[in-house]
Amino acid sequence: MGDKIIEEALKLGVNGIHPGYGFLSENALFAQKVKDAGMIFIGPSPQTIESMGSKIAAKEIADSVNVPMVPGTKNAITDQQEALGIAIKIGFPILIKASAGGGGKGMRIVHEESEFLSQLERASSEALASFGDGSVFIEKYVENPRHIEIQILGDQMGNIVHLFERECSIQRRHQKLIEEAPSSLLTPNLRAEMGEAAIRLAKACNYTSAGTVEFLVDKNNNFYFLEVNTRLQVEHPVTELITGVDLVEQQIKVAQGMPLHFTQNDLKISGHAIELRVCAEDPFNDFLPSIGVLETYNRPSGDGIRVDDGMDVGQEISIYYDPMIAKLIVHGSSRREAIYRLLQAIKQYEISGVETTLEFGTFVLNNPHFIEGDFDTHFIQNYFKTDNILERKKSDQAIISKLAALIAANRYHQLSPPTAFSTNWSKNTRE
Repeated sequence: MGDKIIEEALKLGVNGIHPGYGFLSENALFAQKVKDAGMIFIGPSPQTIESMGSKIAAKEIADSVNVPMVPGTKNAITDQQEALGIAIKIGFPILIKASAGGGGKGMRIVHEESEFLSQLERASSEALASFGDGSVFIEKYVENPRHIEIQILGDQMGNIVHLFERECSIQRRHQKLIEEAPSSLLTPNLRAEMGEAAIRLAKACNYTSAGTVEFLVDKNNNFYFLEVNTRLQVEHPVTELITGVDLVEQQIKVAQGMPLHFTQNDLKISGHAIELRVCAEDPFNDFLPSIGVLETYNRPSGDGIRVDDGMDVGQEISIYYDPMIAKLIVHGSSRREAIYRLLQAIKQYEISGVETTLEFGTFVLNNPHFIEGDFDTHFIQNYFKTDNILERKKSDQAIISKLAALIAANRYHQLSPPTAFSTNWSKNTRE
Protein backbone atom coordinates (compact mmCIF):
# COMPACT_ATOMS: atom_id res chain seq x y z
CA MET A 1 0.00 0.00 0.00
CA GLY A 2 2.80 2.45 0.87
CA ASP A 3 4.57 1.90 -2.44
CA LYS A 4 1.31 2.44 -4.33
CA ILE A 5 0.69 5.74 -2.52
CA ILE A 6 4.18 6.96 -3.39
CA GLU A 7 3.76 5.87 -7.01
CA GLU A 8 0.47 7.77 -7.39
CA ALA A 9 1.83 10.81 -5.56
CA LEU A 10 4.75 11.04 -7.99
CA LYS A 11 2.38 10.82 -10.95
CA LEU A 12 0.37 13.74 -9.56
CA GLY A 13 3.42 15.87 -8.85
CA VAL A 14 2.85 15.82 -5.09
CA ASN A 15 5.67 17.26 -3.00
CA GLY A 16 4.56 16.10 0.44
CA ILE A 17 2.63 13.23 2.04
CA HIS A 18 0.70 13.45 5.31
CA PRO A 19 0.17 9.89 6.64
CA GLY A 20 -2.79 10.72 8.91
CA TYR A 21 -2.92 8.52 12.01
CA GLY A 22 -3.06 5.08 10.37
CA PHE A 23 -0.41 2.37 10.29
CA LEU A 24 1.81 4.19 7.78
CA SER A 25 2.10 7.18 10.12
CA GLU A 26 4.46 5.20 12.37
CA ASN A 27 6.21 3.24 9.65
CA ALA A 28 9.85 4.35 9.49
CA LEU A 29 10.45 2.48 6.23
CA PHE A 30 7.55 4.30 4.54
CA ALA A 31 8.78 7.66 5.83
CA GLN A 32 12.24 6.93 4.41
CA LYS A 33 10.80 5.85 1.06
CA VAL A 34 8.85 9.12 0.83
CA LYS A 35 12.08 11.06 1.41
CA ASP A 36 14.03 8.89 -1.04
CA ALA A 37 11.37 9.61 -3.69
CA GLY A 38 12.10 13.33 -3.31
CA MET A 39 8.98 14.22 -1.31
CA ILE A 40 8.47 15.57 2.20
CA PHE A 41 7.14 13.21 4.85
CA ILE A 42 4.87 15.33 7.07
CA GLY A 43 5.86 13.88 10.40
CA PRO A 44 8.93 13.03 12.48
CA SER A 45 12.14 11.78 10.89
CA PRO A 46 12.42 8.08 9.99
CA GLN A 47 15.13 7.78 12.67
CA THR A 48 12.84 9.17 15.37
CA ILE A 49 9.96 6.96 14.29
CA GLU A 50 12.21 3.91 14.46
CA SER A 51 13.70 4.71 17.87
CA MET A 52 10.37 5.64 19.46
CA GLY A 53 8.48 2.85 17.67
CA SER A 54 10.35 0.29 19.73
CA LYS A 55 8.99 0.46 23.26
CA ILE A 56 12.27 -0.90 24.60
CA ALA A 57 14.37 1.72 22.77
CA ALA A 58 11.94 4.44 23.83
CA LYS A 59 12.20 3.35 27.46
CA GLU A 60 15.99 3.47 27.30
CA ILE A 61 15.92 7.04 25.98
CA ALA A 62 13.28 8.08 28.53
CA ASP A 63 15.32 6.57 31.35
CA SER A 64 18.43 8.42 30.17
CA VAL A 65 16.71 11.81 30.66
CA ASN A 66 15.12 10.93 34.01
CA VAL A 67 11.56 10.43 32.86
CA PRO A 68 9.85 8.31 35.57
CA MET A 69 9.66 4.62 34.61
CA VAL A 70 7.54 1.68 35.74
CA PRO A 71 9.80 -1.04 37.20
CA GLY A 72 10.46 -3.70 34.57
CA THR A 73 12.86 -5.11 31.99
CA LYS A 74 14.88 -2.72 29.85
CA ASN A 75 15.47 -5.25 27.08
CA ALA A 76 13.36 -7.77 25.18
CA ILE A 77 12.89 -11.08 26.94
CA THR A 78 15.05 -13.90 25.58
CA ASP A 79 15.03 -16.41 28.44
CA GLN A 80 11.63 -17.41 29.85
CA GLN A 81 12.94 -18.68 33.19
CA GLU A 82 15.01 -15.55 33.68
CA ALA A 83 11.92 -13.50 32.86
CA LEU A 84 9.94 -15.44 35.46
CA GLY A 85 12.59 -14.66 38.06
CA ILE A 86 12.42 -10.95 37.20
CA ALA A 87 8.62 -11.02 37.42
CA ILE A 88 8.75 -12.60 40.87
CA LYS A 89 11.27 -9.98 41.99
CA ILE A 90 9.13 -7.09 40.67
CA GLY A 91 5.99 -8.62 42.17
CA PHE A 92 2.66 -9.55 40.63
CA PRO A 93 0.53 -8.36 38.92
CA ILE A 94 2.82 -8.10 35.87
CA LEU A 95 2.13 -6.59 32.45
CA ILE A 96 3.56 -8.29 29.36
CA LYS A 97 3.75 -5.96 26.34
CA ALA A 98 4.75 -6.28 22.71
CA SER A 99 7.83 -4.22 21.90
CA ALA A 100 6.88 -3.35 18.32
CA GLY A 101 3.22 -2.32 18.48
CA GLY A 102 0.24 -0.94 20.33
CA GLY A 103 -3.54 -1.02 20.44
CA GLY A 104 -3.54 -3.77 23.05
CA LYS A 105 -2.02 -6.39 20.73
CA GLY A 106 0.50 -8.67 22.39
CA MET A 107 -0.49 -7.42 25.83
CA ARG A 108 -1.30 -9.60 28.84
CA ILE A 109 -1.94 -8.88 32.51
CA VAL A 110 -0.66 -11.69 34.72
CA HIS A 111 -1.89 -11.86 38.31
CA GLU A 112 -0.39 -15.19 39.38
CA GLU A 113 3.05 -16.76 39.03
CA SER A 114 1.48 -19.99 37.71
CA GLU A 115 0.03 -18.13 34.68
CA PHE A 116 3.18 -16.29 33.69
CA LEU A 117 4.90 -18.64 31.22
CA SER A 118 1.74 -19.52 29.29
CA GLN A 119 0.72 -15.86 29.02
CA LEU A 120 4.24 -14.94 27.95
CA GLU A 121 4.03 -17.39 25.03
CA ARG A 122 0.59 -16.12 24.01
CA ALA A 123 1.65 -12.48 24.09
CA SER A 124 4.74 -13.22 22.00
CA SER A 125 2.72 -15.20 19.42
CA GLU A 126 0.14 -12.43 19.11
CA ALA A 127 2.86 -9.79 18.76
CA LEU A 128 4.53 -11.82 16.00
CA ALA A 129 1.24 -12.24 14.13
CA SER A 130 0.29 -8.55 14.50
CA PHE A 131 3.62 -6.79 13.99
CA GLY A 132 6.01 -9.35 12.55
CA ASP A 133 8.05 -9.10 15.76
CA GLY A 134 7.48 -11.38 18.72
CA SER A 135 9.67 -9.36 21.12
CA VAL A 136 8.01 -8.59 24.43
CA PHE A 137 9.08 -7.05 27.71
CA ILE A 138 7.59 -7.06 31.18
CA GLU A 139 6.87 -4.39 33.74
CA LYS A 140 5.01 -3.90 36.99
CA TYR A 141 1.28 -3.57 36.35
CA VAL A 142 0.04 -0.25 37.72
CA GLU A 143 -3.36 -0.99 39.21
CA ASN A 144 -6.27 1.42 38.76
CA PRO A 145 -4.27 3.92 36.70
CA ARG A 146 -5.32 7.00 34.77
CA HIS A 147 -4.11 7.16 31.17
CA ILE A 148 -2.78 10.67 30.55
CA GLU A 149 -0.99 11.78 27.40
CA ILE A 150 0.97 14.96 26.67
CA GLN A 151 0.80 16.53 23.21
CA ILE A 152 4.20 17.71 21.96
CA LEU A 153 5.17 19.79 18.93
CA GLY A 154 8.66 20.50 17.65
CA ASP A 155 10.21 22.35 14.73
CA GLN A 156 13.46 21.77 12.81
CA MET A 157 15.28 24.47 14.79
CA GLY A 158 15.04 22.51 18.04
CA ASN A 159 12.09 24.41 19.53
CA ILE A 160 9.73 22.05 21.35
CA VAL A 161 6.58 22.81 23.32
CA HIS A 162 3.85 20.77 24.96
CA LEU A 163 0.17 21.58 24.44
CA PHE A 164 -0.97 20.22 27.79
CA GLU A 165 -2.64 16.88 28.42
CA ARG A 166 -5.48 14.66 27.31
CA GLU A 167 -7.39 12.29 29.60
CA CYS A 168 -7.77 8.92 27.85
CA SER A 169 -8.88 6.57 30.64
CA ILE A 170 -12.27 5.56 29.19
CA GLN A 171 -11.22 2.64 27.00
CA ARG A 172 -11.99 -0.93 26.04
CA ARG A 173 -9.37 -3.54 25.14
CA HIS A 174 -6.70 -0.88 25.81
CA GLN A 175 -8.18 1.31 23.05
CA LYS A 176 -9.67 4.72 23.79
CA LEU A 177 -13.34 5.62 23.38
CA ILE A 178 -13.68 8.97 25.14
CA GLU A 179 -10.95 11.58 25.50
CA GLU A 180 -10.99 14.99 27.11
CA ALA A 181 -8.74 17.97 27.71
CA PRO A 182 -7.70 19.06 30.19
CA SER A 183 -7.77 16.16 32.68
CA SER A 184 -9.81 16.61 35.83
CA LEU A 185 -7.00 14.83 37.71
CA LEU A 186 -3.99 17.06 37.07
CA THR A 187 -3.02 20.00 39.25
CA PRO A 188 -1.09 22.89 37.65
CA ASN A 189 2.14 21.59 39.23
CA LEU A 190 1.61 18.01 38.04
CA ARG A 191 0.68 19.28 34.57
CA ALA A 192 3.90 21.29 34.38
CA GLU A 193 5.99 18.39 35.68
CA MET A 194 4.57 15.93 33.14
CA GLY A 195 4.89 18.48 30.33
CA GLU A 196 8.55 19.11 31.17
CA ALA A 197 9.24 15.36 31.22
CA ALA A 198 7.65 15.00 27.78
CA ILE A 199 9.78 17.84 26.40
CA ARG A 200 12.99 16.32 27.83
CA LEU A 201 12.20 13.08 26.05
CA ALA A 202 11.33 14.88 22.81
CA LYS A 203 14.61 16.79 22.87
CA ALA A 204 16.55 13.59 23.54
CA CYS A 205 15.35 12.12 20.24
CA ASN A 206 15.45 15.39 18.23
CA TYR A 207 11.69 15.31 17.80
CA THR A 208 10.03 17.31 15.06
CA SER A 209 6.34 17.61 14.11
CA ALA A 210 3.44 16.54 16.33
CA GLY A 211 3.62 13.59 18.70
CA THR A 212 2.33 12.28 21.98
CA VAL A 213 4.11 11.09 25.11
CA GLU A 214 1.83 8.73 27.05
CA PHE A 215 1.91 8.19 30.80
CA LEU A 216 0.15 6.17 33.47
CA VAL A 217 -0.73 7.99 36.68
CA ASP A 218 -1.30 5.93 39.83
CA LYS A 219 -3.64 6.60 42.75
CA ASN A 220 -0.94 8.65 44.48
CA ASN A 221 -0.43 10.88 41.40
CA ASN A 222 2.92 9.30 40.56
CA PHE A 223 3.34 9.21 36.79
CA TYR A 224 5.23 6.68 34.69
CA PHE A 225 6.32 6.71 31.06
CA LEU A 226 4.27 4.44 28.83
CA GLU A 227 5.21 5.07 25.18
CA VAL A 228 5.57 7.67 22.43
CA ASN A 229 3.19 7.89 19.48
CA THR A 230 5.18 9.46 16.64
CA ARG A 231 2.14 10.77 14.80
CA LEU A 232 -1.02 12.77 14.99
CA GLN A 233 -3.44 11.18 17.45
CA VAL A 234 -7.07 10.33 16.74
CA GLU A 235 -8.00 12.55 19.67
CA HIS A 236 -5.99 15.61 18.57
CA PRO A 237 -9.15 17.78 18.13
CA VAL A 238 -9.65 18.18 21.90
CA THR A 239 -6.19 19.74 22.15
CA GLU A 240 -6.92 22.00 19.20
CA LEU A 241 -10.14 23.23 20.82
CA ILE A 242 -8.60 24.15 24.18
CA THR A 243 -5.45 25.76 22.73
CA GLY A 244 -6.64 27.25 19.43
CA VAL A 245 -3.70 25.57 17.67
CA ASP A 246 -4.37 23.63 14.45
CA LEU A 247 -1.98 20.70 14.80
CA VAL A 248 -2.19 19.59 11.17
CA GLU A 249 -1.41 23.12 10.03
CA GLN A 250 1.59 23.17 12.34
CA GLN A 251 2.78 19.80 11.04
CA ILE A 252 2.73 21.12 7.47
CA LYS A 253 4.54 24.34 8.43
CA VAL A 254 7.20 22.41 10.36
CA ALA A 255 7.69 20.05 7.40
CA GLN A 256 8.28 23.13 5.22
CA GLY A 257 11.06 24.21 7.57
CA MET A 258 9.14 26.99 9.29
CA PRO A 259 9.74 27.66 13.01
CA LEU A 260 7.00 27.52 15.63
CA HIS A 261 5.52 31.00 15.96
CA PHE A 262 4.71 30.58 19.65
CA THR A 263 6.53 29.60 22.83
CA GLN A 264 5.45 27.56 25.85
CA ASN A 265 4.49 30.75 27.71
CA ASP A 266 2.16 31.73 24.86
CA LEU A 267 0.05 28.59 25.26
CA LYS A 268 -2.98 28.69 27.54
CA ILE A 269 -5.89 26.34 28.30
CA SER A 270 -9.24 27.76 27.25
CA GLY A 271 -12.34 25.87 28.41
CA HIS A 272 -12.85 22.14 28.16
CA ALA A 273 -13.23 19.70 25.25
CA ILE A 274 -14.49 16.11 25.08
CA GLU A 275 -14.40 13.65 22.20
CA LEU A 276 -16.50 10.53 21.70
CA ARG A 277 -15.33 8.02 19.13
CA VAL A 278 -18.46 6.99 17.27
CA CYS A 279 -17.64 3.40 16.38
CA ALA A 280 -19.68 0.73 14.62
CA GLU A 281 -19.64 -1.52 17.66
CA ASP A 282 -22.24 -3.04 19.93
CA PRO A 283 -21.49 -1.87 23.49
CA PHE A 284 -24.02 -4.39 24.82
CA ASN A 285 -22.21 -7.29 23.15
CA ASP A 286 -18.67 -6.75 24.41
CA PHE A 287 -18.10 -3.91 21.91
CA LEU A 288 -17.93 -6.35 19.03
CA PRO A 289 -17.83 -4.79 15.53
CA SER A 290 -21.22 -4.14 13.90
CA ILE A 291 -21.18 -4.43 10.12
CA GLY A 292 -23.81 -3.22 7.67
CA VAL A 293 -24.89 -0.28 5.52
CA LEU A 294 -25.61 3.17 6.95
CA GLU A 295 -29.35 3.58 6.39
CA THR A 296 -29.60 6.87 8.29
CA TYR A 297 -26.78 9.31 8.92
CA ASN A 298 -27.59 12.80 10.21
CA ARG A 299 -24.83 14.77 11.91
CA PRO A 300 -25.41 17.07 14.87
CA SER A 301 -24.58 20.77 14.58
CA GLY A 302 -24.47 23.87 16.72
CA ASP A 303 -22.17 26.06 18.77
CA GLY A 304 -19.17 24.19 20.13
CA ILE A 305 -19.93 20.98 18.17
CA ARG A 306 -17.43 19.47 15.72
CA VAL A 307 -17.78 16.26 13.71
CA ASP A 308 -14.76 14.71 11.97
CA ASP A 309 -15.95 11.90 9.72
CA GLY A 310 -15.75 10.32 6.29
CA MET A 311 -18.97 8.36 6.08
CA ASP A 312 -22.45 8.99 4.70
CA VAL A 313 -25.77 7.29 3.97
CA GLY A 314 -25.44 4.18 1.81
CA GLN A 315 -21.82 3.46 2.70
CA GLU A 316 -20.87 0.07 4.08
CA ILE A 317 -19.17 -0.63 7.38
CA SER A 318 -17.10 -3.77 6.79
CA ILE A 319 -14.91 -5.98 8.96
CA TYR A 320 -11.78 -5.07 7.00
CA TYR A 321 -11.19 -1.61 8.45
CA ASP A 322 -11.28 0.19 11.77
CA PRO A 323 -14.91 0.44 13.00
CA MET A 324 -14.69 4.16 13.78
CA ILE A 325 -17.37 6.06 11.84
CA ALA A 326 -16.68 9.53 13.20
CA LYS A 327 -15.28 11.62 16.02
CA LEU A 328 -17.83 13.76 17.84
CA ILE A 329 -16.10 16.62 19.65
CA VAL A 330 -17.50 19.45 21.74
CA HIS A 331 -16.03 22.48 23.48
CA GLY A 332 -17.45 24.39 26.41
CA SER A 333 -16.38 27.05 28.87
CA SER A 334 -16.22 24.41 31.62
CA ARG A 335 -16.18 20.62 31.95
CA ARG A 336 -19.83 20.57 33.05
CA GLU A 337 -20.83 22.63 30.02
CA ALA A 338 -18.84 20.34 27.70
CA ILE A 339 -20.56 17.26 29.18
CA TYR A 340 -23.99 18.84 28.69
CA ARG A 341 -23.14 19.91 25.13
CA LEU A 342 -21.93 16.43 24.19
CA LEU A 343 -25.10 14.86 25.59
CA GLN A 344 -27.18 17.19 23.42
CA ALA A 345 -25.03 16.44 20.36
CA ILE A 346 -25.47 12.69 20.89
CA LYS A 347 -29.25 13.16 20.96
CA GLN A 348 -29.03 14.94 17.60
CA TYR A 349 -26.80 12.31 15.98
CA GLU A 350 -28.99 9.91 13.96
CA ILE A 351 -27.39 6.68 12.78
CA SER A 352 -29.15 3.48 11.75
CA GLY A 353 -28.07 0.32 9.95
CA VAL A 354 -25.36 -0.55 12.47
CA GLU A 355 -24.97 -0.49 16.23
CA THR A 356 -22.81 2.38 17.54
CA THR A 357 -21.14 3.68 20.69
CA LEU A 358 -23.48 6.69 20.92
CA GLU A 359 -25.59 5.14 23.66
CA PHE A 360 -22.44 4.14 25.53
CA GLY A 361 -21.36 7.78 25.37
CA THR A 362 -24.63 8.85 26.97
CA PHE A 363 -24.12 6.30 29.74
CA VAL A 364 -20.62 7.55 30.51
CA LEU A 365 -21.57 11.23 30.49
CA ASN A 366 -24.46 10.58 32.90
CA ASN A 367 -22.38 8.42 35.24
CA PRO A 368 -21.71 10.18 38.57
CA HIS A 369 -18.14 8.83 38.74
CA PHE A 370 -17.33 10.36 35.36
CA ILE A 371 -19.08 13.62 36.23
CA GLU A 372 -17.02 13.91 39.42
CA GLY A 373 -13.79 12.87 37.65
CA ASP A 374 -13.49 9.80 39.88
CA PHE A 375 -12.57 7.03 37.41
CA ASP A 376 -9.65 5.11 35.90
CA THR A 377 -8.92 2.77 32.99
CA HIS A 378 -11.23 0.15 34.50
CA PHE A 379 -14.32 2.34 34.15
CA ILE A 380 -16.11 -0.04 31.76
CA GLN A 381 -15.60 -3.18 33.80
CA ASN A 382 -16.47 -1.36 37.02
CA TYR A 383 -19.59 0.51 35.94
CA PHE A 384 -20.83 -0.54 32.50
CA LYS A 385 -22.78 -3.62 33.63
CA THR A 386 -24.67 -4.44 30.44
CA ASP A 387 -27.09 -6.95 31.99
CA ASN A 388 -28.25 -4.42 34.58
CA ILE A 389 -28.53 -1.66 31.99
CA LEU A 390 -30.55 -3.81 29.58
CA GLU A 391 -32.84 -4.96 32.39
CA ARG A 392 -33.40 -1.34 33.44
CA LYS A 393 -34.14 -0.36 29.84
CA LYS A 394 -36.76 -3.13 29.59
CA SER A 395 -38.33 -1.95 32.83
CA ASP A 396 -38.32 1.68 31.63
CA GLN A 397 -39.90 0.65 28.33
CA ALA A 398 -42.64 -1.27 30.16
CA ILE A 399 -43.39 1.76 32.33
CA ILE A 400 -43.47 4.02 29.27
CA SER A 401 -45.84 1.61 27.49
CA LYS A 402 -48.19 1.57 30.51
CA LEU A 403 -48.15 5.35 30.74
CA ALA A 404 -48.84 5.64 27.03
CA ALA A 405 -51.81 3.27 27.36
CA LEU A 406 -53.20 5.21 30.33
CA ILE A 407 -52.82 8.53 28.51
CA ALA A 408 -54.49 7.11 25.41
CA ALA A 409 -57.39 5.70 27.45
CA ASN A 410 -57.83 8.98 29.32
CA ARG A 411 -57.76 10.97 26.08
CA TYR A 412 -60.34 8.62 24.53
CA HIS A 413 -62.60 9.12 27.55
CA GLN A 414 -62.27 12.91 27.28
CA LEU A 415 -63.01 12.94 23.54
CA SER A 416 -65.91 10.47 23.60
CA PRO A 417 -69.29 12.18 22.83
CA PRO A 418 -71.59 12.35 25.85
CA THR A 419 -74.67 10.13 25.83
CA ALA A 420 -78.23 11.40 25.52
CA PHE A 421 -78.98 10.01 28.97
CA SER A 422 -76.44 12.20 30.72
CA THR A 423 -76.82 15.46 28.81
CA ASN A 424 -79.21 17.47 26.66
CA TRP A 425 -76.86 17.09 23.70
CA SER A 426 -79.36 15.33 21.37
CA LYS A 427 -82.18 17.64 22.36
CA ASN A 428 -80.10 20.78 21.84
CA THR A 429 -78.89 19.47 18.51
CA ARG A 430 -82.40 18.92 17.23
CA GLU A 431 -83.38 22.42 18.28
